[in-house]
Amino acid sequence: MAERHARIDAENVTALADQYRDTRSLTEALVEPLSDADATIQSMEDASPAKWHLAHTTWFWETFLLRDNAEGYTLYDSDWPYLFNSYYEAEGDRISRFSRGLLSRPSLDEVIGWRAHVDEAMQALLDRPECADLILLGIAHEQQHQELLLTDIKHAMFQNPLGPEIWKADAAASDEQPDGWFEHPGGIALIGHNGEGFAFDNEGPRHRVLLEPFALSRRLVSNADWKAFIDDGGYRDARLWLSDGWAWVNDGRHDRPLYWGEDGRCFTHSGWQARDPHAPVTHISYFEADAFATWAGARLPTEFEWEAIARGQHAENEPAHDAAGGNQLDDAGPVLPVGSAHLFGDCWQFTRSAYLPYPRYQPPEGAVGEYNGKFMSGQFVLKGASCATVRGHSRASYRNFFYPHQQWQFTGLRLAKDI
Repeated sequence: MAERHARIDAENVTALADQYRDTRSLTEALVEPLSDADATIQSMEDASPAKWHLAHTTWFWETFLLRDNAEGYTLYDSDWPYLFNSYYEAEGDRISRFSRGLLSRPSLDEVIGWRAHVDEAMQALLDRPECADLILLGIAHEQQHQELLLTDIKHAMFQNPLGPEIWKADAAASDEQPDGWFEHPGGIALIGHNGEGFAFDNEGPRHRVLLEPFALSRRLVSNADWKAFIDDGGYRDARLWLSDGWAWVNDGRHDRPLYWGEDGRCFTHSGWQARDPHAPVTHISYFEADAFATWAGARLPTEFEWEAIARGQHAENEPAHDAAGGNQLDDAGPVLPVGSAHLFGDCWQFTRSAYLPYPRYQPPEGAVGEYNGKFMSGQFVLKGASCATVRGHSRASYRNFFYPHQQWQFTGLRLAKDI
């Protein structure tokens, strides 16, 4: 599931405990505005209810840390693993994915109570160095679910004709992005995690890749760019689309990004807002990204090209603009994510690279080995992190991955070209 490259020593135990508590607290802060009904609904099979995210992340701590490492610990409720296991075959049977939205019981309050019970039990493990690797993994896992929680509840609220808001806020206007290209002369590039700090197992092993000369756009494709694509008949021109993409357009009658209205507005966590022409376009599929790149006379980058350019950028040194990533709260709740002006933090950027294992990749042993490796089929790699991504996950080697038809994440694109 994940691979630790830097061991935790006694000096860092306090920092690890603080990170655990901050992560757990933020998850609950994100759902604080939701009613039990809000937290229970499931809008599609790709998404999960907010209550399920709260419970599944707690199941993870109980299953992979407390069950085997906390002396005398017994499961909070022996029936709940069946409800909140996600896809770990080694952990036994579980309900079907689309049935998650049918779980009116346990209630939201009962799940919060379970979280408190697990947090109290975890205190005995937070200072044990032999548990540090799994604790770091669990923190990263819950942080991933914080991003999914934000995107899933947005999709759920979008189904409501009233367009309800989760947080009351006006969208900040974006600055127009600078034009130009990052040019790369090609040659051998080192790809993958460099071995310092935490990384998921799919980010390694580090290996060499031969690149031809290329350029990567300095800016993300904007809403205004996408409007021009639509106005030019981009969704009606079969020549621009991959065969599967053209079938997707016609079968689903797709003619715009997800959350775009017909009146110049788009749906956000704050309800319907005026669409910002300078903001990066988001909530597009791989099929749409590829068609736009063809229309623009360019192409999508490979994940290796993107990473080679990004190696000189360090998102952790940028100002933390996003609350979901920066663990920042104000009096009204989480500050809405807005992203940054660099390669990281605005939206996940599609590459044309298939999500496959790197040379010499081996999944970890045991149930946690099911986290990444078994999904390396039929998906595409995205880079760069989104406005909803935890800031610490904004690293050049991070590999997100989705199926080509999916739109509900904060997915966009940055163009590339040969030189």
